[in-house]
Amino acid sequence: QVSLVESGGGSVQAGGSLRLSCAASGSIFAIDYAAWSRGAPGMQREFVASITNGEITYYADSVKGRFTISTDSARNTVHLQMNSLKTEDTAVYYCHANIRRQSYWGQGIQVTVSS
Repeated sequence: QVSLVESGGGSVQAGGSLRLSCAASGSIFAIDYAAWSRGAPGMQREFVASITNGEITYYADSVKGRFTISTDSARNTVHLQMNSLKTEDTAVYYCHANIRRQSYWGQGIQVTVSS
């Protein structure tokens, strides 16, 4: 049974940094594609960043230059380094990953940026 376990959220002041991680628990296969999105619970989510095969990255314009998505060498954990955080980055962040053509979602993790 594969599950995605998110960690690293919390509260930070504007201008600060946080690093989110998303670990694929229970899988012996590498993550083919992963993405982070964000939003309020029950509301439409906004795309943040994605990474394919551990190399090809794509970012929303709102986070470009501030956020960096990456994987570990085994490609079973995805990280989102968030720098120069703004109050508008406050949201629940969700991890999504495709492993061997199966799609998985994390439970979401709260990020709060205060002014």
